[in-house]
Amino acid sequence: MLFFSLAMNMLPESLIPTNDAGRVRSLHHYQILNTTPEPIFDEYVALAAQMFNLPISLISLVDEHEVFFKANEGLPGLEPVPRPDSLCSAAILQSKVLTFTDLNTEACSLVNPYVAQSAGLRFYAGAALHMPDGSNIGSLCVIGREPRPIEPQEEEMLSMLAELVSLTIELRYAYLSRDRAYEWQAAQRELEEILHDHTALARYLTTRAITPAATARDLNTVARRLAELREIITGHLAELAETPAQ
Repeated sequence: MLFFSLAMNMLPESLIPTNDAGRVRSLHHYQILNTTPEPIFDEYVALAAQMFNLPISLISLVDEHEVFFKANEGLPGLEPVPRPDSLCSAAILQSKVLTFTDLNTEACSLVNPYVAQSAGLRFYAGAALHMPDGSNIGSLCVIGREPRPIEPQEEEMLSMLAELVSLTIELRYAYLSRDRAYEWQAAQRELEEILHDHTALARYLTTRAITPAATARDLNTVARRLAELREIITGHLAELAETPAQ
């Protein structure tokens, strides 16, 4: 059976956007590129993979020439890849979720199609990590080895998770730039515990469902909890905003 995206992708003609120099500066500003794994980001990809009932989820950071993976669920040992070889490079080029329901029939014209095909990847959905200055510095994506459709509620969920990842990157920088690493570790443990509980809930919901992924009702249940998580993160950011960075 062939699947088609519910909405057309609106990609430009070039993989390199006109604002790329500023976008890369924004990425480097957050001082997260080429850093070691951190549990909070691992929890985000674990939750995303569980919600979509897919084997792979990644948090990517798109640098000038390479794509670095901050968190990785399902592709152990994944190293940075050239920018033209990664679908995440294309995901940062539009504001809505970039979706390919079957990469064998809908290959992205902006990236090397043989990389995904050689790895046996068929489904891809990626939401850009959108920062306060308007830059898309990377993406949160979910990937499958079989073609599948994607529902509007699923795209909304992925966008919500990507927003939370973006806020967490902002929070990480806010703590570390103020030499408050200990407090960042404490905040990370708090958020990690909440996300771990959400992943357990998602596992229960997807396990009991007869559909390939969570139902709309189940997605709404998790979305309400994620909205509460967003309030916690923005609350921490508001408190930190009262303390000037170093």
